Amino acid sequence: MNYQETLTWMFAQLPMFQSQGRAALNNKLDNIISFTNYLGNPEKQLRTVHIAGTNGKGSSSSMIASILQEAGYKVGLYTSPHLKDFKERIKINGKEISEQYVVDFIAKHKPYLENFKLSFFEMTVGLAFSYFAEEKVDIAVVEVGLGGRFDSTNIITPDVCLITNISKDHTDILGNTLAEIAFEKAGIIKYETPVVISEYQEETAPVFIQKAEAQKAPILFADKTISTTFTTDLQGSYQEKNIKGVVAVIQLMIDKGWAISTANISEGLMHVVRNTHLQGRWQTLSEHPTIVCDTGHNIGGLTYVVEQLKKQQYTHLHIVLGFVKEKDVNAVLALFPREATYYFCSPHIARGLDVTTLHQIATSKGLQGEAYPSVAEALAAAKANATTTDFIFVGGSTFVVAEVL
Repeated sequence: MNYQETLTWMFAQLPMFQSQGRAALNNKLDNIISFTNYLGNPEKQLRTVHIAGTNGKGSSSSMIASILQEAGYKVGLYTSPHLKDFKERIKINGKEISEQYVVDFIAKHKPYLENFKLSFFEMTVGLAFSYFAEEKVDIAVVEVGLGGRFDSTNIITPDVCLITNISKDHTDILGNTLAEIAFEKAGIIKYETPVVISEYQEETAPVFIQKAEAQKAPILFADKTISTTFTTDLQGSYQEKNIKGVVAVIQLMIDKGWAISTANISEGLMHVVRNTHLQGRWQTLSEHPTIVCDTGHNIGGLTYVVEQLKKQQYTHLHIVLGFVKEKDVNAVLALFPREATYYFCSPHIARGLDVTTLHQIATSKGLQGEAYPSVAEALAAAKANATTTDFIFVGGSTFVVAEVL
């Protein structure tokens, strides 16, 4: 199989959350533990930082990786989902894994993968850990895929854990309250391993404190203890919260003997895009009119997005918007400004929310606009209607942003 055939096989083997939702979730770690045992336990050859959360974990992961790169370390970075190509998920010092490595790994282990019916995510985690171990990275920054407690990445013993903002997302799987969701995220807290919580939230803090005490893990709430003037090249005022969590993690790593200077932190934060090639975080696609996309896709993330929109200067606002089915669309749409013109669409995946349904809900909320057959056509219509001094925002779903990029 070539690279595209290999990806098609991986995506098609078993339901994958990215396209199928809850049917892909396997609430145990047996498969990934057996797989990594079979692979020779590459995860045990790695020093790691483990990152969970609802919003900000992708940005935070890339910030930490960038800082460590500036400090001269060989850094593996595992994130999900990808926006344009699968290889984005697995990088070393910003360079994506090669197509040939992916092809060879799957070909070599295909009988095992088929026999034990591993999920897309399980085989991808095994692939990433094997690659990082083989390439002898100094450290791997590992982002949780979904939740934490039963996530396939949750077999590592990290130097430090980080849990970012908690918001309602994937409630059909993780729980209906912030406390229930926090319980799943807290599953990454390990015995005597320090954990940083980026943002103190009344409803979630007791959950994290209780778990940390049970694991004898030192716990630090970054926004209560970290004062910093660092800035980042990642746009969006919400990155200020992420920076505090990241700086707290780096300080704990320095305490553990990692050689990281203040200059490394400053340069790392200011060159996240250059060092890691992160995309989709308040990313400017063009100017005149200004077109910006952002992967925020839940109440928490989109609250920050709407706050950022309010700070922009423009003659008129155009919003290209699409969602996946399991989102609380009624609550999310209530956040958006009524004075904008909307271009409703659906991402081209099985989980995409039908655009007619979205249009009907939005109209009932007082949002004015039209429905379009695709993301591309929605954006084209927005461009056609916008003047050079207007502002076009594209978002609502990671998959909408992926199609635009």
